[in-house]
Amino acid sequence: MKLVKKPVLGGNDILLKNEEMKKGYYLSTCDTCRLILDQVDAKAKGIALQDIKSEKITPGQIDEMKGRTGSYESLFSRRAIKYKALNLKDRKLTEADYRRLILEEYTFLKRPVFILGKKIFVGNDKKTVEALKKSIG
Repeated sequence: MKLVKKPVLGGNDILLKNEEMKKGYYLSTCDTCRLILDQVDAKAKGIALQDIKSEKITPGQIDEMKGRTGSYESLFSRRAIKYKALNLKDRKLTEADYRRLILEEYTFLKRPVFILGKKIFVGNDKKTVEALKKSIG
């Protein structure tokens, strides 16, 4: 197992090669996130967890997620309270807007997000959670 320093994820992250990466982004105050973490037994499976409320997502991390999903919009949560408060539903948002908003306000990240090797799982819909469970084993 070879460790590779990858600045693409930002900060001082020392990561395994992409095919060995196990990372989960969640919100500790979110009951749904905590339930999913328990269901997949994330800690016992060796998944590095990042509470996005206490440890902000870096530009490199969001760019890595976007590279795996294909868009920042796919990572954006329209359920966030601030989405309506800022009248974002009435605006035409660009990819740059989605990126900026997620980096500025952690609640805009659709969560949880799990990166397992080359796969990424975004959100908490039933189909995504089942695929995550299957992938983790």
